[in-house]
Amino acid sequence: MKDKSKRNLIKIGILSGIAGTLGATSSLSKALGIIPTPAEVEGPFYPVVNQQDKDFDLTKIDGRQAVADGTHIIIKGRITDISGNPVENATIDLWQANARGRYRHPRDPNPQSLDPNFQGWAIINSGKDGKFRFKTVKPGAYPASETWVRPPHIHFKISRRGHDPLITQMYFPEEKLNETDLLLRNKKTSERPLMIAKPIGQEGKIAIYQYNIVLT
Repeated sequence: MKDKSKRNLIKIGILSGIAGTLGATSSLSKALGIIPTPAEVEGPFYPVVNQQDKDFDLTKIDGRQAVADGTHIIIKGRITDISGNPVENATIDLWQANARGRYRHPRDPNPQSLDPNFQGWAIINSGKDGKFRFKTVKPGAYPASETWVRPPHIHFKISRRGHDPLITQMYFPEEKLNETDLLLRNKKTSERPLMIAKPIGQEGKIAIYQYNIVLT
């Protein structure tokens, strides 16, 4: 039994060496229990009008005293590669609808009103440990068609030299609309949990969600 265990350890060591030499693949990452974050469509409402304020706090805009309407939340996460190593200085481009489900986009047909105090778009970077954090409002659901209402979600576009760019969407837990969302339902059962943030506590009265991202 000891000899068999020793042989298994040697095999694992050989596989790890091959992964390091050739570069870990998606299949190998799954075998090691690390699954890359599923990609998703960019959607039609990526910002087209530039704005000066794109910092980590989307609940307020520079020069204004008022804050955005809705439930304020904090999103924390960590970006790693498929070997579990942190990815430093990745560019995280994120955008979302406001608390009423309206994007700050000229072609958004949603009749809900814009929130003049909601930033709606941010571009931030991961730290040395791959971690990131931003403050925002929980986005509202909105009709994508007569028969399809999109659940609350946040769009992410992540890029870092040496890694494939990733466009994805983060969903919120325990949302009934998640069950009927055409995009989320199109994912494999094993992939869906990777796109749903996890509540991890509060900072004062503000709920904190965790959303980790794995790049290839």
